Amino acid sequence: MGVVNQRNYKTEEEIAEIEKACIVTADMHLTAMRMVRPGIRESEVAAAVTEVAQANNYQLSFPVIATINGQTLHNHYHGNMIKSGDMLLLDAGAETEMGYAGDMSSTIPADSTYTTRQKDIYDIAVTARETAVAALRPGITFESVYDKVCEVIMDGMKQMGFAKGDPAEAVQAGAHALFMPHGLGHMMGLDVHDMENLGEIYVGCDGRPKSTQFGRKSLRLGRMLEPGFVLTIKPGIYFTPELIDPWKSQNKFSEFINYEKVITYKDFSGIRNEEDYLITGTGSRLLGKKYPSVPKKWKPCSKNSKLTIFNLII
Repeated sequence: MGVVNQRNYKTEEEIAEIEKACIVTADMHLTAMRMVRPGIRESEVAAAVTEVAQANNYQLSFPVIATINGQTLHNHYHGNMIKSGDMLLLDAGAETEMGYAGDMSSTIPADSTYTTRQKDIYDIAVTARETAVAALRPGITFESVYDKVCEVIMDGMKQMGFAKGDPAEAVQAGAHALFMPHGLGHMMGLDVHDMENLGEIYVGCDGRPKSTQFGRKSLRLGRMLEPGFVLTIKPGIYFTPELIDPWKSQNKFSEFINYEKVITYKDFSGIRNEEDYLITGTGSRLLGKKYPSVPKKWKPCSKNSKLTIFNLII
């Protein structure tokens, strides 16, 4: 615990080094946004973002995830051709010469516009991330932020007809994990999951036992937030057939989930967007530089739509 507490609080020098990693990490994602299109392979994107890190004399902070099958978490297979209508989920980060890490995720449409179906889900994911960022401050538990984010996701799912009932009750029961089966973020520093090799319950839970509930048990950080903590924010929404099918066959959480609507999205894939934050004395601060996020207000994605991924990155 002593080593964990010593490294939890980042010094000004460490924050500056992490910021360097985050700037290059953002450049990796901007590179992907500029190149993703139908007719190239996932491997080409993975190679290009790796080149950005190495051109700065940095290494990868973890193996690149660049996949059109974003519903599969930690998917390191890069052999698929990107097709029209796909989205590429990129999770990638740079690590400085001193070993400090960045970690960001983005979900990029193959075409110049998102489809209506894609943008509706992406809107919910963006709102979830904004909810988390607005809540970050010292003196609250990260698990309470996770709860707020999952309630936003379940409310959005309810508005679209995928879920029903009270969103807060659904989250406490664990029904939200059909759509977001992972945690909201983790500590970051000298490792992309800083110090977790010393014991996740010590780093993320301050020695308390972790939940055994599916989804919530993957919450790598649940402890009280304090100034000097550096962490990631990574809400996601996924439609995973390997999870949907058994839950539907068991009629699991049927009071909260409308399976007849959910099964129509089994081919959707998944969306995740992730940024890195420092907890300050009064709130939080984004580390690195901002790269484009899809705005909350959308125009229809028709042939004449002006909203393109290229507009967003200028």
